[in-house]
Amino acid sequence: MCYSAQIQADYAKYVREFGADIDIDEFVRLYWDREGQPKLRIPKAMDASFSAPETEQARRIAAMIARFDGEQTTRFEQDVFKQKKRLADAERVLQTKTTKKALEDQRVSKNKIEYALGKLNDLRRTRLEPRDSRIFPSWYAPVMISEQGRRMVRPMRYQCRPAHVSAQFDIDRPNAYNARRDSLEGFWKRQFGYTHGILMIDAFYENVSRHAMEGRELAPGETEENVILEFRPRSGQPMLVACLWSRWQGAGQPDLLSFAAITDDPPPEIAAAGHDRVIIPIKPEHVDAWLNPDPGDLKTQYAILDDRERPYYEHRMAA
Repeated sequence: MCYSAQIQADYAKYVREFGADIDIDEFVRLYWDREGQPKLRIPKAMDASFSAPETEQARRIAAMIARFDGEQTTRFEQDVFKQKKRLADAERVLQTKTTKKALEDQRVSKNKIEYALGKLNDLRRTRLEPRDSRIFPSWYAPVMISEQGRRMVRPMRYQCRPAHVSAQFDIDRPNAYNARRDSLEGFWKRQFGYTHGILMIDAFYENVSRHAMEGRELAPGETEENVILEFRPRSGQPMLVACLWSRWQGAGQPDLLSFAAITDDPPPEIAAAGHDRVIIPIKPEHVDAWLNPDPGDLKTQYAILDDRERPYYEHRMAA
């Protein structure tokens, strides 16, 4: 599974490379929704796409981002103040006697202060870092689709909720951010051949077992250890990842645009690193055919997936 990816978060990249139009109304709606749902996750690099707004709608988004960041800054500043008081109280007690509660308060408050200060630093800095473009399941990313023959970029959640299911699906199927190739005509039959998308990424990340990464069996008494690997094409070229997407609608609830990346068996270098799946980067010449599928001709879509880009993936331990 592609549990995380470093994406091309600036929608302008799709505009420049593919002549796509941005569905600005959907971006406005997303940022409006975030004001009422602070836990809705948008990467900082996507926010940065609106740092120099040129249209009224883009300026509206920039204002919502500034307002949201201000509210988050206040929240974390208050948390730092609260936890510093908790830490001081615990250390005052520990000067006279050692109690389990004081030790726990000391430990927890230090961790929470470190976390809040890190968040404040992220909110205040203007220079982007690679991690600002990284998404995880339930995060939003710009996805290119086709509507009436026009390439269009819309923000979508990385965890697909098909139109025909209930909202409970998110809980029942938390791994629906990936669509296995061998299930495209099964579970994903309402999307495959109908609603295809492309996500532009630079790298992806996978959980693997340390012993599998090292190409060995677990030693007697050894506990399995999870590590996170970053996979990146040796060529350094961005990948155009084949995706399926859906627009979910529910009574009294906002529409949800969401997507899943199609995965397949891995090439030898990924299998050797201990992982059993890989995303499918399609070739640029297949973009329009992929985005405008004919449900009566799935063989063509499978042919596109077969005639994929095949970069050599280098890997390293993720930070």
